[in-house]
Amino acid sequence: MKSNLFPSMLKAALPARTVFMILLVFHYGLPAVYAQSDSATLVQAKWDVVRVAPGITLKHCWFDSSLFGSSQNISILEVQLNHHNRIDVAFDAHKLKPTSEFAGEHHAIAAINGTFFNMKEGGSEDYIRQDDHTINETVPRAGGQRSFHQRAAIVIDHNTVRIARWDSSAQWEDHLAGRDVMVSGPLLIDQGNLVGWPVKTGFFGRNPRSALGINGHTLYLVAIDGRNEKAAGMSIDELEKTLHWLKIPNAINLDGGGSTTLWVRSYPYGGVVNHPSDNHRWLHSDAYRQGMDLDNLPADTQKWDHTGERPVANALVIERR
Repeated sequence: MKSNLFPSMLKAALPARTVFMILLVFHYGLPAVYAQSDSATLVQAKWDVVRVAPGITLKHCWFDSSLFGSSQNISILEVQLNHHNRIDVAFDAHKLKPTSEFAGEHHAIAAINGTFFNMKEGGSEDYIRQDDHTINETVPRAGGQRSFHQRAAIVIDHNTVRIARWDSSAQWEDHLAGRDVMVSGPLLIDQGNLVGWPVKTGFFGRNPRSALGINGHTLYLVAIDGRNEKAAGMSIDELEKTLHWLKIPNAINLDGGGSTTLWVRSYPYGGVVNHPSDNHRWLHSDAYRQGMDLDNLPADTQKWDHTGERPVANALVIERR
């Protein structure tokens, strides 16, 4: 039999909000309280907002040890897609180059790094199509299985952008209806529903993150800094929740880690908005070998600047007409 004595004593001695929080823990446990606190912290935050161009806004907020029990640095470029603002896929089938260089080649106003790639040989590991021409095929894992980042895709057709979910067929991406396609993942939010990735370690643990979100004709390019004392980075689970709390109903993860780069033409520091975790550290590391996965090198947890863009194989660029 459950006693009502404890709640009654609380109500008599404590403010109503304090009582509510204690009872929430009492009935549902700490995770529910933390989730409510984190969502409130995010939604009530005062974001720095800069108008980049008509229909394009850059938002930024730093959370000092206050989000998911950690410091987080979040940058979001919000783009209204219309006949002036469009998104395009930039790529090099073989050579690696910084996101800013892809942006420059396309005379873009903004860009974010794209999907996963081969760091030794160049080229995307995931399917890319541009103007109805296949550039890179999906490279499956050993045994022919798809990786977690090969089960969703960004599909672009003129000013329409959507996120497609893998239908379990072998040649799924070949049949997606759209002129431009970039396979990536994992899928985070599908029609308002969190996909849910319970793994908390390795790739799914806390890392710098890049993501793309869609709400109708509004596009969100998201960069989460990490591997630094000022920004812990987010797990896939935390990234899902963050975008969900920001009321983004469709979202997909892009390549992250040291690849995470959000670039805006008018921004200082060469246009790099976030703080890339590579930070040129491989230039000073005895452990570095040409073509190695730079995420295997230890990050500089104290240096905090906008240098050190990692060369990547592709990017998503925002062009303004």
